[in-house]
Amino acid sequence: MSNSSSITEFLLLAFADTRELQLLHFALFLGIYLAALLGNGLILTAVACDHRLHTPMYFFLLNLALLDLGCISTTVPKSMANSLRDTRAIAYAGCTAQVFFLLFFFGAEYSVLTIMAYDRYVAICQPLHYGTLLGSRACATMAAAAWGSGFLYALLHTANTFSLPLCYGNAVGQFFCEIPQILKLSCSDSYMREAGLLVVIVCLAFGCFVFIMLSYVQMFKVVLKMPSEQGQHKAFSTCLPHLAVVSLFISTGIFAYLKPPSISSPSLDLVMAVLYSLVPPAMNPLIYSMRNREIKDALRKLMK
Repeated sequence: MSNSSSITEFLLLAFADTRELQLLHFALFLGIYLAALLGNGLILTAVACDHRLHTPMYFFLLNLALLDLGCISTTVPKSMANSLRDTRAIAYAGCTAQVFFLLFFFGAEYSVLTIMAYDRYVAICQPLHYGTLLGSRACATMAAAAWGSGFLYALLHTANTFSLPLCYGNAVGQFFCEIPQILKLSCSDSYMREAGLLVVIVCLAFGCFVFIMLSYVQMFKVVLKMPSEQGQHKAFSTCLPHLAVVSLFISTGIFAYLKPPSISSPSLDLVMAVLYSLVPPAMNPLIYSMRNREIKDALRKLMK
């Protein structure tokens, strides 16, 4: 038994015990990380350098790429370094920083995804008011609100979590520091305070998800009335990938943070963590941009 004041480091989950499997884990994570860096880096470069992409949709896409880079850079490099050095340790301050930045980027990213749904709704359902509702000032305000809400969300959860006494060792059952695993180490009844806070936040996230779904219902109604099949295809190709990413992001995140203890297992926790922390940052560039003709044209122009 120990308390949080005596803990100087945490022990993360080891993917494998043998050296060969550790190196395989390093290579796999390195491939995912490089793919995410390349894809999101290309989006940032294309949007920043091509004035034709200086529109609300691509402005929010640029924000999403920045957040994806932050998300995957918070967890993967430390896990790769531990596999390479055959260690599990992460400093107490490093664990705190991981929790804070992961919540910050995730919270802001979910807000940006919600804003992007609103952007598509206005573009499809109210195209005549698009310039008014999504002017440069409005876009900047919404982006600032998304980043600010992520910061407040992360600050509140991190301060609340690490104020709890930790009495059940320092072994975190995950390859990065996350709140559910740290709460398992707490011996105080006050952990219910953090659990209650998580429930409130998840309810707010679910409310955003309902807003996104309702927006898409309205969009699909308008799209299905379009006389042009080409216009329908373009609208669906823009909307359906966004809906798929949001569904994966929110479903795996809610399951990871609110699943009943009776169905919790190390392998299930690991799969859920990979799905909500690695898959979206690596897949978003492919889903949103590499299938987008304007992004590809901008990249070809830059390469020439």
